[in-house]
Amino acid sequence: MKEDLKQLLDKAKTQSKENQAFLKRAPKLLKKELDSKFEEEHTAVFKNVDCLECANCCKTTSPIFRDQDIKRLSKLFKMKPGEFERLYLRIDEENDYVLKTFPCPFLNEDNTCFVYDVRPQACREYPHTNRKNMQQILKLTQANTLVCPAVSKIVLNLRTKYTHEGRS
Repeated sequence: MKEDLKQLLDKAKTQSKENQAFLKRAPKLLKKELDSKFEEEHTAVFKNVDCLECANCCKTTSPIFRDQDIKRLSKLFKMKPGEFERLYLRIDEENDYVLKTFPCPFLNEDNTCFVYDVRPQACREYPHTNRKNMQQILKLTQANTLVCPAVSKIVLNLRTKYTHEGRS
């Protein structure tokens, strides 16, 4: 059964404070199992979530573009890296290259990615819920609950399993 992706995002918005509180306590609750518990939920949730139905991440946020990402993409478009940067990117408040516009200019109408094979590393790793050292990115995970229905579901599932407040 496919998840109702919009409903998951709406729930994440209404439960934002609870998610934030849970993620602050998660390292203590889950101790050394934090990474493996996130990975387990990531695997389970993505059996029922099809990113192509949503693509909210591509419509509302920008990945960070590293030098190697810019080189790969500029090569694809047969342009110099500086030209690619001027056309598509800006420098954000953290001094990172990010997209100038939303939705992503490489997002096709069917939610597929025009540059999928050479997409930025940050896109390859998104939503970052199956990686090592989750403790280091729990603030990012909280922010991603408001962008990605799958992250919202992963956090809700963990909250439900490891606290009483998840049952609402």
